[in-house]
Amino acid sequence: MQQFNFKNNILNLKVKKSPLAVRIVMFFFAFAFFIFPVLETIVGVLTGGGMQIGYFIGIGIFGLMGFYLLRVALWNTYGEENIEILDNKVSYEANYGWFKEDKKEMGITSPKYSFKSAGYEEDNEGVFVIYSESSQLESVVKMPITDLEALLFILEPTKIV
Repeated sequence: MQQFNFKNNILNLKVKKSPLAVRIVMFFFAFAFFIFPVLETIVGVLTGGGMQIGYFIGIGIFGLMGFYLLRVALWNTYGEENIEILDNKVSYEANYGWFKEDKKEMGITSPKYSFKSAGYEEDNEGVFVIYSESSQLESVVKMPITDLEALLFILEPTKIV
């Protein structure tokens, strides 16, 4: 599976999916962190315990943990980065499948392309880097070095108009 697609000055980098069992566990715990505190609050109120501040603290803490775990699960399932390369700027957007991050724009004139090794040395993986004299954009998606070299071969002869 090729993890990148370059068309019309838009580079799309896709995350390699985690194993199905890992994704199932992550989604289960993400939703459990949302549902169980709310159910505990309902049961506590119905059994005569009344509303207590601890219920709201529990819902808040476990809600934040559930949201973070949901983001990780979505990234490992649907994650992709969209990088639009124009002549005087580069736009970056992370897509989690169910929601997207804000689009970030950087002024990069005459961009140069490279990659950095990432992870363990024996994995032969790296991340894509766009840089100029004044700024740098580093991807988060880990890809095999052979894919990165193929991507650099496609981008280097490209003259953006």
